Amino acid sequence: MAENDRIVLDYNNMLRPRLGGSHGVDPAALDGLAARFREVHADVERRRQAGELGFFALADGGDTVSSIEQFADGAGQAFSNIVILGIGGSALGTIAMRTALLDPYWNELDDDGREFFPRLYVLDNVDPATIKPFLDRLDLRKTLFNVVSKSGGTAETMSQYLIVRDRLMAELGDGYRRHLLFTTDPEKGVLRQISRDEEIPALPIPPNVGGRFSVLSAVGLLPAAMVGIDVAALIAGAREMVERCATDDLRKNPAAVYGALQYLADTEAMANVHVMMPYSDRLRDVADWFRQLWAESLGKQKARDGHDVFVGPTPVKALGATDQHSQVQEYVEGPFDKTITFLSVRDGGEDVAIPSAYAEHGELSYLGGHTLGELLRTEMQATEAALAKRGRMNMTIELPRVDARSLGGLFMLLQIATVYAGGLYGIDPMDQPGVELGKQLTYGIIGRQGFEEARQEWDAREPKREDWTLR
Repeated sequence: MAENDRIVLDYNNMLRPRLGGSHGVDPAALDGLAARFREVHADVERRRQAGELGFFALADGGDTVSSIEQFADGAGQAFSNIVILGIGGSALGTIAMRTALLDPYWNELDDDGREFFPRLYVLDNVDPATIKPFLDRLDLRKTLFNVVSKSGGTAETMSQYLIVRDRLMAELGDGYRRHLLFTTDPEKGVLRQISRDEEIPALPIPPNVGGRFSVLSAVGLLPAAMVGIDVAALIAGAREMVERCATDDLRKNPAAVYGALQYLADTEAMANVHVMMPYSDRLRDVADWFRQLWAESLGKQKARDGHDVFVGPTPVKALGATDQHSQVQEYVEGPFDKTITFLSVRDGGEDVAIPSAYAEHGELSYLGGHTLGELLRTEMQATEAALAKRGRMNMTIELPRVDARSLGGLFMLLQIATVYAGGLYGIDPMDQPGVELGKQLTYGIIGRQGFEEARQEWDAREPKREDWTLR
């Protein structure tokens, strides 16, 4: 890969020498992690070889990509709309790709403007105020619904599915099956069983790939292929990043540097709030995807050896330049408890010139002759400098451009960094016991099975107290 096509990580502003010596990560502390990182890297490689970290293998592409492309080029072209029913990792990656790689007004374009690819919608919540009006205006006869749930038992997604299925059957009768596609576990779960029983096509999510690591599986690749995104380029970018991160030399491994700096900022510099701030509207939803990845992977009560640790940085989303006017005041002058990761783009594509006018008004005359892209990049550089001047840790991940190859590389960089950070914290970044507890309680309350047992457990654990609800 040419040097100017690589993703660049600039972490100078995370280190004490750049921040004046009082704040930030001591470079010696980063170098002091070198030996420990070699152990973490070896453990990650061991788990990878044992099949525990299946997201690495997604960078190999393989038969799944061929099946997805075949479906998208064949049966998929019969639809004007594709609707993803999913939540969390079953939706956020697709949303990030849609925002990054499609025209920002894709769903408003006519067929010619979309080159006859379908519109792409993602229903990632169950608020009836959104679901009902959306379904009421949708032409079901021109729509494919992709139901995404690895377990097949996700309450939100399956509720959406039952509603959609009922509407399809009412309007299309036995033809409802042609408007459904499942993405789920290859062997088990309710969706897989329904797929067999009702002869509904289904794509597999590898059993060793968790939802928040599934963006480069059929979960994200199927909708991407359906709307004409180059899935082969996504996979190629991910594969290139896996190769860059193959080294156990911390300073040469970009995912290791990112994970180690965030870990040291949290554990040694007391900065446990990790802000991701793209200076690109097209990358804004990558920050949403990252929030789930970082929070769900690293926020853990138990270490891998079973003792309580209660660790986990808090990820926050911001957007430049918008949040210079809403959040940056806090970042520059508030507590020293944050790191800021800027996402920037070296080649922003087609630009817009700012006209020269009002020469008599100095407050406006300086803008003429520049471009919006130039202004956005200058604003990012000014924010970086202001943060560094006040001793605030920040670093920049720069993409060569916003395209499928770069986005695949960025997804993989952040996923690998998450696993490395989990190793440094001593926790398992692949499980999610806190999320599972919430699912169990939802099932208990809705199904009235197990709720009374849960209530009794709470009552036994906590002293009786007044009802503190304000009505």
